[in-house]
Amino acid sequence: MKDPISVFIVDDSAVVRQVLSQLLAADPGIRVSGTAPDPIFALQKMQRDWPDVIVLDVEMPRMDGITFLKKLMKERPTPVVICSTLTEKGADTTVQALSAGAVDIITKPKIGLRDFLQAGGQHMVHVLKAAARARLAAVPDPRPAVMPVPKSQAPLAMACTTDQVVSLGTSTGGTQALETVLTRLPVDCPGIVVVQHMPEKFTAAFAQRLNRLCRCEVREAVDGDRVIPGLVLIAPGGRHMQLRRSGAQYRVGVADGPPVNRHKPSVDVLFRSVAQTAGRNALGIIMTGMGDDGAQGLLAMRQAGAHTIAQDQESSVVFGMPREAIDIGAAAEVLPLGRIADAIVGCSLRR
Repeated sequence: MKDPISVFIVDDSAVVRQVLSQLLAADPGIRVSGTAPDPIFALQKMQRDWPDVIVLDVEMPRMDGITFLKKLMKERPTPVVICSTLTEKGADTTVQALSAGAVDIITKPKIGLRDFLQAGGQHMVHVLKAAARARLAAVPDPRPAVMPVPKSQAPLAMACTTDQVVSLGTSTGGTQALETVLTRLPVDCPGIVVVQHMPEKFTAAFAQRLNRLCRCEVREAVDGDRVIPGLVLIAPGGRHMQLRRSGAQYRVGVADGPPVNRHKPSVDVLFRSVAQTAGRNALGIIMTGMGDDGAQGLLAMRQAGAHTIAQDQESSVVFGMPREAIDIGAAAEVLPLGRIADAIVGCSLRR
């Protein structure tokens, strides 16, 4: 029998520390090794029993979560799951934390905390167990090879009709992986539609961050948005996104609906729509993530004639989604993260 993974909780709220400790202690696969109200106390306590995973708040006294995370990743890399309040301000800070090396997010409301955490307990346990297996050294330097050009210098040709679409799905570890890929793309890259498993509010902050870093334009998708060269559309948290055809144009549909594979947005929902709508004129890419969302959709894309790629194990933070896709024959090609941007630029999409 495997030893339980050890989890240390860092949060300035005594209620959060108590509720999380009780919830996690109920799972035989998890051992709560300790708690602390801020990173200073946490560092002192963790020296005696270093955890497998750290649950970290972002707004705390004495040292904020971002500063602590950067220090941790530099001195002793450890899987960190952010426990953040679901607010616009909290979302922006949490996205910074994900970029700094955190592997996933657990959201907490301002009120009804105990009921919320208990209702989402099983999901939380899954996230922490996946985080314990994360490969923190796998993600390469996310900085672009060439400095981004100001958005105002983007060519007017962006408005031209295109029948080429790149669809990309990812989950745990995907924020860093997407930053690595998208910051290496040229301003006139093919139109790209993305599902990153992320809660509501966080996707807007994530898209804004990528837009500041990338030469292409990145924004959270709105129902009816057109897919054009030089534009990356991120599915909004809490909504599914599908590709639709409108005459000679591709557009996205964004709508509510039940979770698919436990996720909303779901990669499978996007990929299946791309298979039906774009077929052989599409490129499908599945990257790091926990679970199997996207595997069947990528298979549908390959069967429809699209070229399909899965990220390899060595460069994946969590090799769940790519492995599932590879195992069922959905991926025509398996590539390391560092080569995916080149594959997007260099792949000849057949019309």
